[in-house]
Amino acid sequence: MNARPTMAVKAVAMMSLVAALAACTSAPPPPARLGLKLAPAALGESISVQQHLKVERAGRTDDMDVALQVEPEAIDMVGLAFGQRVLTVHYDGKEVKEWRHVMLPRQVRAEDVLEDMQLTLWPVEAVAQALPPGWRIAEEGRGKGLLRTLYLGDEPIMKIAYSGQPRWSGTVVLENLRYKYRLTIQFAPE
Repeated sequence: MNARPTMAVKAVAMMSLVAALAACTSAPPPPARLGLKLAPAALGESISVQQHLKVERAGRTDDMDVALQVEPEAIDMVGLAFGQRVLTVHYDGKEVKEWRHVMLPRQVRAEDVLEDMQLTLWPVEAVAQALPPGWRIAEEGRGKGLLRTLYLGDEPIMKIAYSGQPRWSGTVVLENLRYKYRLTIQFAPE
């Protein structure tokens, strides 16, 4: 008898997450995403990290815990919300494969998650080489004051601020000016 209220609470929480993510995509879509897909080996090393993600958009905040592993041959990511797996992404440098919870809206795309991850974690030189014409990325500052800005022409599209080095430590704040969301990534201490 106690299991039913717990399952009901989880179901309501999952529906709230789904509604929040769907609400984030209800406005007319801005121009297409960048489509960045860098080779896993372009990171320059292997990492295995735990992250807590907080997405803020249109007055809403949603959280997800993520386990991320990058090896030269592949990227693997598992996302959990309310203790349940909601998204799994595998990228071998050629193809993105995903598993998604049935309740996760179609608008939440593995390719977009991969793009934000690579814009944030990969070396700025690797990102710059892969950008299509008209796009550029700039990096200024060092260590805890590091700031990356992605531009389309002269228009800033995304700003990424780092609290420490390497890039996958401390807190990273990604502000997407085009899609109007803020992603805060808190890395678990190693």
